[in-house]
Amino acid sequence: MKINWGIIKFLVIASLIVFMFGFSKQRNEVRKITKIDIEFKDEKRLFITENMVNKLLIQNKDSVTSIGKETLDLNKMEKRLSENPMIKNADIYVTVNGVLGAKVIQRRPIARVEGIPNFYLDEDGKNMPLSAVHSARVPIVTGISENQYIEVTKLVKKITNDEFMKEYVVGLDVTTEGDVFLRIRKNQFKVLFGKSKDIETKFQKFKAFYKLTKNDSLLDTYSLINLKFKNQVVATKKETNGG
Repeated sequence: MKINWGIIKFLVIASLIVFMFGFSKQRNEVRKITKIDIEFKDEKRLFITENMVNKLLIQNKDSVTSIGKETLDLNKMEKRLSENPMIKNADIYVTVNGVLGAKVIQRRPIARVEGIPNFYLDEDGKNMPLSAVHSARVPIVTGISENQYIEVTKLVKKITNDEFMKEYVVGLDVTTEGDVFLRIRKNQFKVLFGKSKDIETKFQKFKAFYKLTKNDSLLDTYSLINLKFKNQVVATKKETNGG
């Protein structure tokens, strides 16, 4: 019988490749982690430090070099980081050189709520605790209840994205009925905004009124600016003592 040396050669080469792959895989798995590389995506203000993320990753280990790559559960690590109240999302990976990497996206606060205790509203309209690391400069909100988070978040985001409103609005007071009063920087009057609807139209009405009365030095004579009425601004003057 004629020996097919081509098939034998193919089988030998294939066996050698499988052996080398398995050997390389085994050696790679028993390597220790050499260091941790943490990257915060699109954020300069940190509400959680690299050291805090480090501790979440290695937990009760003495150091990163005591962790074997074969013992890592990347899914559990991602879950642990994502459950932190300051973190929105985390992507964990390991390089062939033994670097444990973490790409972290923080939650972004857009308003600070005065309550017991105080907390932030994040960009998704969710409760976010204050950070001991960094304090966000955002509008202050009072009187809000949980069922109003989404509507108020919608309005705050619109204010933040409007240069004029962002400059002048420093706070929001929310009533039990859901009406919003805006507190204005350097002025004593309040703005009755109403519900979080027709937002752009109300912005334009307030801007027009503010610019007109600012030129005439009339702003300080008003106590309330009402934007709830269609196609008009109703301004209430302060009460004066005497006749």
